[in-house]
Amino acid sequence: MATDVDTDLADELSGLDAATVLQQLEPHRRELTGYCYRVLGSSFEAEDAVQETMVRAWKASDRFEGRSSVRSWLYRIATNVCLDMLRGPQRRARPMDLGPASRADVAVLATRPEHAWVTPVADAAVLPADSDPATLAAIRESIRLAFVAALQYLPPRQRVVLILREVLSWQASEVAQLLETSVASVNSALQRARATLAEHPYEDEIAEVDDDQAPLLANYVDAFERYDIERLVALLHEDAIMSMPPFDLWLSGPVDIGRWFLGTGIECKGSRLVATAANGCAAFGSYRLDPNGGWAPWSLQVLESDGERITGHHNFLDTSLFAQFGLPLHLD
Repeated sequence: MATDVDTDLADELSGLDAATVLQQLEPHRRELTGYCYRVLGSSFEAEDAVQETMVRAWKASDRFEGRSSVRSWLYRIATNVCLDMLRGPQRRARPMDLGPASRADVAVLATRPEHAWVTPVADAAVLPADSDPATLAAIRESIRLAFVAALQYLPPRQRVVLILREVLSWQASEVAQLLETSVASVNSALQRARATLAEHPYEDEIAEVDDDQAPLLANYVDAFERYDIERLVALLHEDAIMSMPPFDLWLSGPVDIGRWFLGTGIECKGSRLVATAANGCAAFGSYRLDPNGGWAPWSLQVLESDGERITGHHNFLDTSLFAQFGLPLHLD
């Protein structure tokens, strides 16, 4: 049901220029980005989808009459944009979803294109600035790399239904209205989506990033920058995994991860880290020594932990991510 605020906004949008309309819609950008990211599995595509949503909203602003909320109206547009973008057969994944772990001493560095991977998203792009701690914790859980990867197993419409119903807590009737279908159809899609996710369980025992993790992260940064691999490996959980998209290999366990750092990964020696946050986890921009001086961008590291040990060490070797995370493009 439309509110007086929505009706007033409908009046305000009518006849305004593009820049002004987009400014009125801007407060919805973060939650729309989070929604599109979960659906698409790519921060780049989510950004494009939200921008397209805003443009379509501006073009249709003169037809918005306030009968639904502005939020619902924008979600309808964003959903249509995402479904249009998902017409291809490609499913984004993590290296761990594609095959068994490799051994560091015989690892083959085969790459796959960007559209093959679930990519990280900056917390600042999707987390609301004024939510209570419980809400923030729930949102962080819903953008974990493993959960977003699991969502990619679902057909697009089932994916949308599950996100709207179970992540964003929409009523079945609201989802049915958005998708222009019946409540029974929505409930059926949700049941099938749950069954599919049950066949593809994902890790959910990841500790919240808080002050208790500060010593662990400080030790990690110091060990990595000193390239003290013995000390770094001691910070890893016995079941820790390491991945490096666009390479499809992944490593399991401190022994193989340590061998990697002292073998193929030795070029990371002398690197510097700059802290950020991604997918509800601690993250770092990793910079390698630049032959021309200083340090050049190399990878975005996303660290998962159980609060005491690092359980996931995910390296995204895509320096175009640095701009999205507001990371410097060079360190002097």
